[in-house]
Amino acid sequence: MSRILSAVAWPYANGPRHIGHVAGFGVPSDVFSRYMRMAGHDVLMVSGTDEHGTPILVAADEEGISPRELADRNNRLIVEDLVALGLSYDLFTRTTAGNHYRVVQDMFRTVRDNGYMVEQVTRSAISPSTGRTLPDRYIEGTCPICGAAGARGDQCDTCGNQLDPTDLIDPHSRINGETPEFVESTHWFLDLPALADALGAWLDEREASGAWRPNVIRFSKNILAEIRPRAMTRDIDWGIPIPGWEDQPNKRLYVWFDAVIGYLSASIEWARRSGDPEAWRQWWNDPQALSYYFMGKDNIVFHSQIWPAELLGYNGQGERGGESGDMGVLNLPTEVVSSEFLTMEGRKFSSSHGIVIYVRDFLARYQADALRYFICAAGPETADADFTWAEFVRRTNGELVAGWGNLVNRTAAMIHKRFGAIPAPGELEDVDRALLDAVAAGFDTVGDLIRHHRQKAALAEAMRLVGEANKYIADTQPFKLKGEEGSPEHRRLATVLHTLAQVVVDLNLMLSPFLPHAANDVDRVMGGEGTIAPMPHIEEVDELDPQVLPDAFTGRTGYPIITGDYSGVPTWERHPVAVGTPIAKPKPVFVKLDEAIVEEELARYADSQPDDVTGA
Repeated sequence: MSRILSAVAWPYANGPRHIGHVAGFGVPSDVFSRYMRMAGHDVLMVSGTDEHGTPILVAADEEGISPRELADRNNRLIVEDLVALGLSYDLFTRTTAGNHYRVVQDMFRTVRDNGYMVEQVTRSAISPSTGRTLPDRYIEGTCPICGAAGARGDQCDTCGNQLDPTDLIDPHSRINGETPEFVESTHWFLDLPALADALGAWLDEREASGAWRPNVIRFSKNILAEIRPRAMTRDIDWGIPIPGWEDQPNKRLYVWFDAVIGYLSASIEWARRSGDPEAWRQWWNDPQALSYYFMGKDNIVFHSQIWPAELLGYNGQGERGGESGDMGVLNLPTEVVSSEFLTMEGRKFSSSHGIVIYVRDFLARYQADALRYFICAAGPETADADFTWAEFVRRTNGELVAGWGNLVNRTAAMIHKRFGAIPAPGELEDVDRALLDAVAAGFDTVGDLIRHHRQKAALAEAMRLVGEANKYIADTQPFKLKGEEGSPEHRRLATVLHTLAQVVVDLNLMLSPFLPHAANDVDRVMGGEGTIAPMPHIEEVDELDPQVLPDAFTGRTGYPIITGDYSGVPTWERHPVAVGTPIAKPKPVFVKLDEAIVEEELARYADSQPDDVTGA
């Protein structure tokens, strides 16, 4: 057994999340975490909403409300959506929690005191119309290195080079198109060059492991070539106060420093709420513990450079040495698991232009597991993928309904009609043993693929076995076996239906990480209690550290979290079915979709405007 940290990218709380977001961070991390629990590992899955930075201020201004009000509202919306999707967080919290403020400030102090934070005067980009600092990622222009349009103020996605907003040719704000003003200001910079050798050695070690996806390790090593200090503070009044600069309330820690520390602070908050405040150390201080970070490809730089550098600086493992703080020597990521982008009908998602399918809207009309299935079967695992309504309908009807759902329904209906309960088998024939052996072997094959983040191949293998089971029905034709009780034909029918019951139960376990809602429904169909895939729930909790929060949070006493008890998951292996288990007349597990919804949904989004910007 290993301790596994599933560190899931923090959705930004400037608005509800769309299906492209959960395709990158949400569903892949949940499939992995659910499987690893079933495989016997001690999993801690953490995340939360990222609530600081200029985009929150901009969105709040547009609505005429305070940043806190906007963050509170969107945090709750996102929490509700992720629970509805079935994402099994041990803790999903937020960056405006007092615990997070405390941990971030502690980490800043140690990184600074170890010599890896340096003061520099820099030119900050300011919005002329608001006077606020513009985030690097909200400034676009032409890349000065490769000449590509649409380069951002922190990097060019075309050539992969890191940039500063002042490097861009013809820079403009993504918020309103205006040309930013650049003013001098003093800030704390993370001294990445002083950590470059340690970062390079860590990446070499990760590359040698062969575990990282090639695109991630290649990009991560490329950005080391021109590494330079990066500003970790900003001229803004919405964020975490900077230790030592308390007399400068208009300077705060930048989200680049703040948000990634959330994986650590959420682990600490989980431990504090669990009754064992030091429990988090088992995932962070034990060098044998493993950590997997899930995100979209636009977040690779933060997780393969900025966050590891912060950890190395905290640990005192850069060229200036140093001592770790009270949190001890902290583990660097084992693997950065990055997905590519999901597009919609051939266009990049953009909330501002209506090219978007919000998770909430989707789940109001369709089953959560239908979306999870599409993401796992056709999502952006290693290459950009396109969501189309026609493909969504085809996969739902042709694979979920006609494939898996049909196998479950036919099996349960025949058992209910002929026996009322799972029958005892007679002597197995070669065709029975072949199917049972193939499905039993699937646990190793499918599990190994999930473990190595090849979820598309894992789901394809499980569905191939579903196809083998449906073929078994066609070959054995149990619906034609009509003999009286005690006759050879009746005994043969019992054997076939017992075999099918075992296979359905096996396949349901195998598919449960992908389809947890359906797994519980299928378990009930097969006479179980419907609890094989524990589901998350929302809890309203008290604020742990209200004293560290700024005045903007006066009066807030608590917030919603996602948590759950996942300790009762079945083991990842065959569990023999119990002869005599009553089987009721089944109801379909999956909803067949009318093909007319394709045109309906296309018409719903017909007014969206073409866009070449990936929306937040």
